[in-house]
Amino acid sequence: MSKEANTDNETGQTPITHARDWNGTNDPGDPRNFTLLRRIYSTTAVTLLAFVTTFAASIYSPGSPEVARTFSVSDEVAILPLAFYNLGLAAGPLIGSPVSETSGRKVVLLITTPCFALFTLGAGFSKGITALVVCRFFAGVFAAPAVGNASATLTDYTSGRYRAISFAFYYSIPTFGAALGPLVGGFVAEARGWRWTLFTTVFLTVAFYIPILFTKESYKKTILQRRAKKLGIEGPPQVQRTTTETIRYFATTLLFRPLHMLLTEPIVTLVCLYNAFLFGLIYTFVVAAPWIYKTYYGFSVSGQSLSFLGMITGTAIAPFPLILIDHFIYQPRLKRFRETKSEEERFPPEYRLYPALIASFILPAGLFAFAWTVRSDVPAIVPIVFQGLTALASLLIYASANLFMMDAYGPLYGKPHYIPARNVNASIADPPIGASAAGAAMLSRYTLSAAFPLFALKMYQALGVGWATSLLAFCTLAMAPIPWLFWKFGEDIRRKSRYETSA
Repeated sequence: MSKEANTDNETGQTPITHARDWNGTNDPGDPRNFTLLRRIYSTTAVTLLAFVTTFAASIYSPGSPEVARTFSVSDEVAILPLAFYNLGLAAGPLIGSPVSETSGRKVVLLITTPCFALFTLGAGFSKGITALVVCRFFAGVFAAPAVGNASATLTDYTSGRYRAISFAFYYSIPTFGAALGPLVGGFVAEARGWRWTLFTTVFLTVAFYIPILFTKESYKKTILQRRAKKLGIEGPPQVQRTTTETIRYFATTLLFRPLHMLLTEPIVTLVCLYNAFLFGLIYTFVVAAPWIYKTYYGFSVSGQSLSFLGMITGTAIAPFPLILIDHFIYQPRLKRFRETKSEEERFPPEYRLYPALIASFILPAGLFAFAWTVRSDVPAIVPIVFQGLTALASLLIYASANLFMMDAYGPLYGKPHYIPARNVNASIADPPIGASAAGAAMLSRYTLSAAFPLFALKMYQALGVGWATSLLAFCTLAMAPIPWLFWKFGEDIRRKSRYETSA
């Protein structure tokens, strides 16, 4: 203990006498004070694992026609393993969050990722459609913590000021996985059959699981508990709950409060509606694009897979406009705000909406252009480019709207990162509002991404690509004013919230 205290004095830090909170802003145990290399490695590792979870959803899609033939079921039934995987992603936080709360973020990934791989392997060996659907559902359940933990880990490592940079890549890379899956899956299914789309997922999961083994724990509560145990000092406040109280706590945070916020909070309702539709839009193209390019351009299976290059490119370049807008627009305004305001005043979260303001009308324009350029007399590259534009616009809206909601309701997990000693008892005890808002977003987007594939192909076959895509475009046009509404009236809406917000 004395050696630890001496080390702290030599570095100019206050001697560690308790572990209720960080030992000042320069505490070496704080993930935000890890070396740059460590932070880059850890955020890359968790983001790539999140990439696998969305890649696993869509890589199955090109093999679904063969599944229909293998098990003698309809095309609609053959797409159920994709839909139920996404339903599993919606239900996954019910498992991942309680484990994360008690044992830390890394433990969750170490436990759930092998389960995800095993259920995916089981799906690959399924002898019937029922077994395939069940295995895919539970694969989604155990894949979900990788998505939720990635965003939480990035919050651990990144202060609010620079959050847009790390989240620009986080939001893009998993979506990139959803676009890349059909391209890879098409070639794999054509060469080896539908089962190998699942075996390929297992191989990727193992490859991206290994780097997780070398990451460090980033959850504040777990780090402080381990420090307290090691040094024999007072740890963070412990909330003693009975089993019933524990169930009620997580049910409130992960289920009841998210549903209540979806129904009563205009910010949560509209952001989740908008972003869930955008996610559903991606999976609409995952299911319908192969049929579109086969029907209108006579593409082979490999050609249908290559048609996803537009979406892949759009999602790949999305981080760069997000970062440029943050650097040249958001950060200068934040700097001017800090020069004239006190540290206690919160920078309005509406300034996160710049990318969405720009992209909100680009998206329906891109969809309309795609709808009416899919013709035999127009080269296929033209609608492929417009698909890429819609993917880019979708991500600009999705990322900025999520950052807006995160800033409006506070951190994903817990209160501000460092809390002065007089307020340490407030840091961990209460169910975090931000986590419930994030839970509402995850529940809504994966529920719609499960529903859209079930009707997307039938809609395109019945209406044709022009009117089917135009219908989607009209929906996005109707939602385009949402970011502008928050830009104009966001402060008033936050002030009237039933929950604690940045207002």
